[in-house]
Parts: sequence; C-alpha cells; structure tokens
Amino acid sequence: MSEQANNRRREGKHLFTSESVAMGHPDKVADQISDGILDEVMRQDPNGRVAVETMVATGLVMVAGQVTTSCYVDIPAIAREVVKEIGYNDARTGFDYLTCAVLTSIDEQSPDISQGVTEGEGLHKEQGAGDQGVMFGYACNETPEMMPCPIQFSHRIVERLAEVRLNNELSYLRPDGKSQVTVEYFDDKPQRVHTVVVSAQHDEDVAYETLRDEIIEKVVHPVIPKDMLDDNTIYHINPTGRFVLGGPHADTGLTGRKIIVDTYGGRGSHGGGAFSGKDPTKVDRTASYMARHIAKNIVAAGIAEKVEVQLGYAIGVAEPVSVYACTEGTSVIPEDKIEAMIKELFPLTPRQMIDYLNMRRPIYRETARHGHFGRVNPDFTWENTNKVDELRKAAGL
Repeated sequence: MSEQANNRRREGKHLFTSESVAMGHPDKVADQISDGILDEVMRQDPNGRVAVETMVATGLVMVAGQVTTSCYVDIPAIAREVVKEIGYNDARTGFDYLTCAVLTSIDEQSPDISQGVTEGEGLHKEQGAGDQGVMFGYACNETPEMMPCPIQFSHRIVERLAEVRLNNELSYLRPDGKSQVTVEYFDDKPQRVHTVVVSAQHDEDVAYETLRDEIIEKVVHPVIPKDMLDDNTIYHINPTGRFVLGGPHADTGLTGRKIIVDTYGGRGSHGGGAFSGKDPTKVDRTASYMARHIAKNIVAAGIAEKVEVQLGYAIGVAEPVSVYACTEGTSVIPEDKIEAMIKELFPLTPRQMIDYLNMRRPIYRETARHGHFGRVNPDFTWENTNKVDELRKAAGL
C-alpha cells in the first residue's frame, strides 16, 4: 500500500459530509448561463472555442470571456431563457428573466493559445491541450452510480427539490436552495446517514412546520435509501427558520465557484479548474470527464473498490505528461499495472478524448446543475462502463 493510501485509509468510525446546491443557487445560475452559451455555439459550430464566465447579482447578468466562432449567438436571449427555466420569473423577488439587465464583454481567443490547440499551427502538429493543469477522476463502490454516498445523496435532494417545485407538489418553494448530507462510516464503509441539512427558499406565507415536515417526507425520504436512515438521523431543515430572500438578489453568483459540488463533494482531489463555460478543447473539462470515465470503469470491473485517477497536461502538448492511479489499498492488482492499462486502453489526447466521448454537442447546460457525475443520462458518455471487459482481461480477472 502506498504512503498516500496508508494516510487516507480509515479504521473505526468517522463522519464525512458533502454539500450540493439547487439549480437556483446564484453560482449555479451563473454556471447554467455559461453552459447555455456554450451549448448554442456547439449547436451551430461544433469547432467553436468558448471560455465564458458569468456573474449574477440583483437585476443583473454579466457575461465576459473569449468566444471564437463562425456563428452568431444571442447571449442576452440565452441568459434570459436560462433564468426563466430555472424559475426566476417574478420581479418582486429582485431577479427575473424579463427585467434583469444583461451586459457582455466578449473577445476572441488569444492567437497564442489558439495555435497550441489548432492542429498544425503550434510547435506540435497534433491538437494540444488548451491549458496546462492536473485533472482528477474518482469512483467508488458506495452507490450503484459509483459515487461517494454523501455527494450522491446531496445531489439527489436538490434534484428532488427542483422536481417538487416545478410540478407544484410543493408550490411554495422558490428556486434557491442547498443540501448537505453527513454519512457515518465504519472501517471505511458507509453505514448510515447521520445528518441531513436542507435549506430551501420559500414563499413568505408558508408555515415553518409545514415546510419542515413536507421536505422530510417528500424530498429527503424518497431519495435516500431507507436502510441508510434510522431514528437517530438528525434533520436540519431551514435551520435559520426563514429563507424567503434568496437567489442573485441575496447573494452574488459566479461561474466556477462550486467546483467541489460539481465533482465528488470533497472526496478525492481536485485540480482547481472549473468546468462550466469551457468548450471541449479545455482539458479542465474534457480530461476531468475522461478521468471519471476511467475511474468508474476500473471500479465497475472489480479491479478496485475505489480509485482516484490523475491526468496531467501541458498547454499545446497532446499526450498527458503524467498518468497516476491511487486505489487506497483496495485494488486486486498493483497500481503501476493499472496505470499501464489506462495508457493502453483509454484515449488520452485532447482530440481522442473529444471524439471518444462525443463532446462537440450541445449537452453542457444539463451538466451545470445537480452534478456532472453519477447521473443516468445518455448524453453523459463519461458515465458509460463500456471498458469493463477489456480491463478485466488486461488485469487477468
């Protein structure tokens, strides 16, 4: 077992907590607008280059960044469409799709970066990475989706919040909200849900007791497995007692400020790069999706109970500068053999990853809410486990 694995394996009992945020959280509003712009470019110009950031505040959407494309994109219209779909449709809440101002500051991609990403223009003939960086993917056998329990349960709670709000089952809910789940582990295995926190924006006239009871009954219980809940599970529902003022009117939102929510809830590592608003030539996004795909297939193949995969890239260079796998002592074969299998069986250059995962499509707005990983969606190709048989054969299983 590696020194890192020795340091991270846990014996006895411990707690681990992860959070998620609702689609109407200001940071997620910003992420969805950025990815909505990316989707429109991908729809018209699959080879377009996009790196956009969004800020939202009271009555304001600000979009800035770099876009190089042959098509026309109506950024204000996309921003308003996203805000409307999320549910901000009443000016009395301080933010709505009809009256918010939309400001833009868009330039083209730097030619110095472009030549490193465009085949045949830089020092290397093959399409290189759009930036330097390290990207991580993680998977474990704690849930059917091969995600850590705390973040998976947190995501499903905010997803359920959106469902009961949009279908008017809980008509008093508004778009903003958060969830947080603490799971109790014993000998590194999840045993029970220790604490559930839900903060849900609501209309002013709903009684607190009604909101608390209905969120537990209609939001929490339908998504957390019954065998993970018991009489000692603690529930903190709107623990301040009131959450009427919310969304961009109450808090500024920025693209890329929820990177741990977007990935594994603090389990594993994070290279630091955000996903939303970035086209597939950016390895921040594509290599992170590929690393998740690799990790999930390794766990699905029974090679390890959990694995973290790191891919390192240099700007303008196609091949990764490093490939690393850590199984925290749970693998049935040596980790250096797993790394060799990754290099042999998975495409790892930007061009190969984009083609393999079919990423030049308008699929990104959906990723910007309820998590990029651990979801059943045919467009989320990185969640496929199509390499299991090849991995088992290569591992001698």
